[in-house]
Amino acid sequence: MGKTKQPYDREKAVAYADRWWNDYNPAYRRFDNNDCTNYVSQVLRAGGAPMSRIGQVDQGWWYLGHGGANDRWSYSWSVAHSLRWYLSRSKSGFIVVEVADARELELGDVICYDFDGDGRWQHNTVVTAFDAQGQPLVNAHTENSYHRPWRYEDSPAWTPRIKYSFFHIVT
Repeated sequence: MGKTKQPYDREKAVAYADRWWNDYNPAYRRFDNNDCTNYVSQVLRAGGAPMSRIGQVDQGWWYLGHGGANDRWSYSWSVAHSLRWYLSRSKSGFIVVEVADARELELGDVICYDFDGDGRWQHNTVVTAFDAQGQPLVNAHTENSYHRPWRYEDSPAWTPRIKYSFFHIVT
């Protein structure tokens, strides 16, 4: 018999995101100057997203360790650009679809940001709530944010050339 995929638990993902948005879980390494993707990866994992291709740093999505100096992880676990491309190509682990509009996202889904519009993705957030108009609000690390408007227009990194990618976690 094949493995049965567990559904992504959006409530657990959001509970984790809201618990750790302004703090750091000691079970994981803290990336002091750029922790956004590590944080989003932890949220995905808390929601039940399965790790894949463990041990190959340039493949899959995974983390090994307990927050210590000997921990190891894939590029996609901690690098914004790598997670964006992993999500867009994921064929194993969890199923993800890229959608065209932020209003198609649900709690626990991911938004990726290319602030310069040059094809290099610099930031990731996770959807944790919705405003009165149904627009996603996000949590993030690096510039720790709680229920922030998803467009990031208040960020010093924002430019008129910004590009977004919206990823819906199916399972």
